[in-house]
Amino acid sequence: MISLEKFLTPTQKELYALVRKMYKGRTICCKKSFVLVYGEAPVMLVAHMDTVHNERVKHICTTQDGNILMSPQGIGGDDRCGVYALVNAYEAAEKKPWLLFTCDEEIGGRGADNFCRKYEDGKLPKELADLKLIIEIDRRGSEDAVYYSCDNKEFEDYITSKGFKTASGSFSDISYIAPDLGVAAVNLSSGYYNAHTQHEYINRQHIDAVIAKVNEIVAEAAKPDFPKYEYIEKKVELVRRAFPYASPSNWWKHDKDDDDGVVTLHTNIPKDLPVKYKAMYDELLDYYEMGDLEEYRKMYGDAVIEEMYQSDIMPQYTDGWGDLK
Repeated sequence: MISLEKFLTPTQKELYALVRKMYKGRTICCKKSFVLVYGEAPVMLVAHMDTVHNERVKHICTTQDGNILMSPQGIGGDDRCGVYALVNAYEAAEKKPWLLFTCDEEIGGRGADNFCRKYEDGKLPKELADLKLIIEIDRRGSEDAVYYSCDNKEFEDYITSKGFKTASGSFSDISYIAPDLGVAAVNLSSGYYNAHTQHEYINRQHIDAVIAKVNEIVAEAAKPDFPKYEYIEKKVELVRRAFPYASPSNWWKHDKDDDDGVVTLHTNIPKDLPVKYKAMYDELLDYYEMGDLEEYRKMYGDAVIEEMYQSDIMPQYTDGWGDLK
C-alpha cells in the first residue's frame, strides 16, 4: 500500500499535480476543479483534495505503535484519508474503479459542481452513465454511511450488509454528483476524528479497514449480475435555516405537513437542549460524536455549543475578517 503520510503534507495544488502524475494517460483533468481517472468497473470512488487548515502539515506526530496520527498544523484527515483510500483501492482492484478527486469541497463543493456541469454538457466519458453506484470516502469515524437526499433503500441495505451504519450529514460532494448522474451514492467513514479542529486525528487501522470493505464492494460491482442502484430523491421539502450565515449546509429537511413554521432537524438532538443551540448542535454532529458533545455540555454548560460552533464551524464560512467567503 502507498503510505498515508504521502498524502498529508502537500497543499491542494501540489496534491492535484501528484494525482495527475500518478495516473498520467488515464485522466481527464480540469484545473482547480477535479481529476477524473478512467476505470473499468462500473463504480466511482470520490474524495476531495482540500482541507480546512490554512497551514500545510509540517510535523506528523504518531503514537508509539504508529496507529494514531496528529499534527500541530491540523492533520487534514478530512479528506486526505479519502485520497489515500482511493489510491489504494485502485491499486488493489483487479478491475479498476473510476476515481474522482475534487477540489474545494470545504468551500461549497466547487470542484464537484464543475464536474457536474461538464457532465451535463457532454464533455465527460459516456461510460459514466453505466455506473452502478458511487462511494465517497469523506466521513468521520469508522462505520458511518451517509446518503444525504438519496433514498434508495435497497442500496442502503447493501451498504449496511458491509458493516456500516446509517448516519446523518449536511453536505459532501455526492450531494451534487449523485442526482446529476442519477446513481445512488454513499459517503463512508474514513478514519478521522475531531474534523475541522487542530485536535483532528487519524486512526490508521480504521481507514485501512474501510478500504478493505470498499475493495470488496468494487469487486462485487464488477460482476455482470450486480444490480445498478439508481438515485431516488427523498420526498422532503427544503427550507432555509434562520441562522447567522448562509452556506451549503444551511438547508434542512422539513416535513411538508409541519406548518407551524418550525424547522425539524432530523437528527437525534437532545430534548433538554435550548432551542437557540439546536441548529449549532446539529451541525457539530458532522464532526463530533454525540457522547463527546454531551460530555462538554456536562462540564461547561450549554453555552459551550455556541463556543464550539464559532471556533470549529464558522471559519468555513468566513474569510477570517467576519465576512462571508
